[in-house]
Amino acid sequence: MSVGRPLANYAAFRRAGDWVFASGVIAVDPARSVVTRFEQLPPDARAPLRELGYDTGQMSVDVFEAPIVAQSWFVLDRIRQIGAENGAGLDSVVRLVQYFRDLRHYPAYNRVRGLFFPQPVVSTVVEVSRMLPSDEVLVEVEATFYLGR
Repeated sequence: MSVGRPLANYAAFRRAGDWVFASGVIAVDPARSVVTRFEQLPPDARAPLRELGYDTGQMSVDVFEAPIVAQSWFVLDRIRQIGAENGAGLDSVVRLVQYFRDLRHYPAYNRVRGLFFPQPVVSTVVEVSRMLPSDEVLVEVEATFYLGR
């Protein structure tokens, strides 16, 4: 399993002893398109999102919620994959740094984060003006794993 190549010349993650530091993860699929729709997620992702009240099938609702909710799920799942590649689960995450283009997206992200992190994790939230590769990117998340447990 591989989490994919970064968009520039940097490592997706680096292990240093009992620590794994994940670079900022954004929701770009392997075809290099930004995730903006529920249909771009795997089928097993969509049922839990529906339980949270998202992915309603109503275009007039989903068109507003899908970009941040789908990106949130994609990014957190990618972080889960980085942990798995290093023999760790999400319970090994000790810190998240979350960057948002608009802090009004935080509540939706936070509900999705609860699917991955039922227990609170040390967290920093920052609003930024832009993110690469395009203005469609709404959230970027860095994660720090501690594997020494």
